[in-house]
Amino acid sequence: MMSPAHDKAPTTRFTGLADCYARFRPSYPDAAIQHALARCGLRPGCVLVDVGCGTGISSRLFAMQGLQVIGIEPNADMRRQADATPSPEGVAPPTYRDGRAEATGLPRDFADGVLAAQAFHWFEPGKALREFARVLKERGWVILMWNERDEGDAFTAEYGSVIRSTREAETIEMPRGRAGQPLLTCSEFRHAQRHEFTHRQELDEEGLLGRAFSASYAPREPGEAERFAASLRAVFQRFAKAGRVTLRYRTSVYTAQRPGVVQAQLP
Repeated sequence: MMSPAHDKAPTTRFTGLADCYARFRPSYPDAAIQHALARCGLRPGCVLVDVGCGTGISSRLFAMQGLQVIGIEPNADMRRQADATPSPEGVAPPTYRDGRAEATGLPRDFADGVLAAQAFHWFEPGKALREFARVLKERGWVILMWNERDEGDAFTAEYGSVIRSTREAETIEMPRGRAGQPLLTCSEFRHAQRHEFTHRQELDEEGLLGRAFSASYAPREPGEAERFAASLRAVFQRFAKAGRVTLRYRTSVYTAQRPGVVQAQLP
């Protein structure tokens, strides 16, 4: 039976992985970003809190759309990497703060949107969603986003088989389209929906190894790590064309809105 990922020391398990994470994790498709902006009514100047922002991959994408982005990240290594990564010229960089999903340290009724990208499965869902509702303004929106492997693709399926051979993968990875289920059924929010978008990541052999070892559950013990790397190299050699392979993803975007206060009708 799958164990909750939030029981597996999520605030410390990425220590030492920040550089690898920043270099080799995929971005998110523009169609997914534009969908989130349009559905949630997020315009330039709106405040977005990116919870579990890691190295700032998603924070910078939304900052590029003119939003004021505040990244919340409990892991100091990841937060330092986010701070050290420049934003494009003319884009106001996100600001990054220490905090947890269940206790962000932000004031009530503060944000137009709360985002968790590739992160919500590490949170205690009930506590995190209550904190999101507290931080959001009335009629503000929650956005949960994941890049999930599309194993209908032969190479991606073979890569996924290697990933699932690691000790913890089965207890942390969730079936595609399931990770955001707590938001879809949460009474704190309304108008909950899930949408899916296609995405891809082209990688050389170093990139494929880096992508795999950026996972917190990739093996670290030297012998196991070398066997894991050898399996990845074998898959790469079988599928590579002109020295590159393509990982296929389906990007899930979940959205839901905090209700406004219902005004009593005057007699």
